[in-house]
Formats: sequence, C-alpha cells, structure tokens
Amino acid sequence: MPGVPVSGLKLERSDGVLHLTLNRPEVGNAMDPGFWSNLPRVVRDLDAGGGVRCLVISGEGKHFSTGMDLKVFASAGAPAPRGGPDPAISAEAFRAQVLRLQETFTCLEQARFPVLAAVHGACVGAGVDLISACDVRYAASDAFFQVQEINIGMTADVGTFPRLCRLIPEGWVRELAYTGRRLDARTAERIGLVNAVFDSREALLEQVMATARGIAAKAPLAIWGSKRMMNYARDHSTADALDYVATWNAAMFSPEQMAESFRAQQEKRPPELPDLKPAPEGL
Repeated sequence: MPGVPVSGLKLERSDGVLHLTLNRPEVGNAMDPGFWSNLPRVVRDLDAGGGVRCLVISGEGKHFSTGMDLKVFASAGAPAPRGGPDPAISAEAFRAQVLRLQETFTCLEQARFPVLAAVHGACVGAGVDLISACDVRYAASDAFFQVQEINIGMTADVGTFPRLCRLIPEGWVRELAYTGRRLDARTAERIGLVNAVFDSREALLEQVMATARGIAAKAPLAIWGSKRMMNYARDHSTADALDYVATWNAAMFSPEQMAESFRAQQEKRPPELPDLKPAPEGL
C-alpha cells in the first residue's frame, strides 16, 4: 500500500511506522466523499498485512483538517421535509449513510496497531471525530479543536460524543458542543485531550515519529494485546475485563518473545520480534 497513490492521502513507511498525511492542503484537508472510502480501505489493508506496527496521522499545509467537505452532505441526501414523498424512507437512507461514515473512524480503534494523531492548525468537526478514535493525540502550539457542527445547526454524529466523553471531563464536552467555541492547544493538554504540545509542526512531527518508532520496536503481539485490553476495559466492567485479559494471555502469551526482549535488554540492542501474521483473505 505505501507508495501506491491514494487520492487525498500521502503514505510513507519506515521502520514499521506508517505515516499517513491528509493531503488536500488547498482546502484545509477537508474530507471529501472519496476520503470516507479511502481511509478505511487503507487502514484495513495495512491491518490485514500485519507489517505495520504504528500509524501516525497528520495533515499537510496550514491545518490538520477543517472537517467534512460540504459535498459529503449533498451526497448523503438529507431526509425529505415532512409532507414530502416518503420522508421515513429518506430518513432511513440518511441514517444508513451516517453509519457508514462512522465506520471510517471506527476502523482506527479496531486496527491491530496504535494510531497516533499529530495535530496542527485547525482540527474541526470531523477532524475531532477522527482524532477521538486515535490511541494518542499530540498537538503543535497553533492547534485548536472545535465541535463545529452546532454552528451549522446539526448534532455531531460521526463519533465525537461517544468517544470525547471518555477522553475529557464531560463538562468540557458539553461546553464545546453547546457553544461551538475553539479549544486551544494548551487547554487541550491541560484537560487531557492531547498528551503534549510542541512549539511547531516540525517539532511535533519529529517527536511523534520518534514515539511511533519506539512503539514499533516493541513486541507487536503485546502492543495489540494492550490496545485490545484497554478498548475492552473501557466498554465493560472491571470483572469482565480481568477475565478477558486472563483468557487473552492464556492464548496469546509468547515465552519466546519475552525471552528475546530480556536478552535484548541485557545485550543493549533492539529486540528481534516478528510482525503479526497477515489476516486470512476474506475476513
């Protein structure tokens, strides 16, 4: 997949890290209709291949993303006005389209590798949906975040609320959702939306890529297990999560990889650990 042109996306791979750049800078990396099929296709192909150990997502140009391109709203087909022909059928079709859009970012949570977001400039509307589905977020000092949907008379529906309410205090989510105001990078760091803020986009990418390479040097199976456990624990009771991790380790624990990790530490060298196996075709 890396090296293969994908409309609106730039892909660069090195040392097990895939850097995916939103690449429509002339329109602030607005997410056009093609984006909503291209991104999940790329992520699922990378996940199925098993060779990527960490994914970094950033934006080209002045902004990370100004959100959903208005062309997507036109292609979705808004529900017919009350009194029009079969408004319920039109509404059902619109709901199906929204569910499809939601899957675009759900694939980031489901991927077997961590996903790191490097945000600079505007991160607006669907941009917030995207980063909320990532494992970790970092920002440049010029970054700002905005639940833009309220400013155009709609409720954010592609993933902001279910995820953002688990990432930052609910009062902050409500304020952002009701007012549509901007959240600056330093405040985002203070309330836990981003892990760190850097002085420039260049410094941001340098540090995030270094973090990604550090993740890629660890055992991919243990990294995937850690991500899977955290996602599961988020959505289940403590008792269920404890039972699940016990079952996972009973099946997935690798004495060979642990022994190699210990040897590498003692010999002061990077461990030699296998990639995850490709997923069987058709699954």
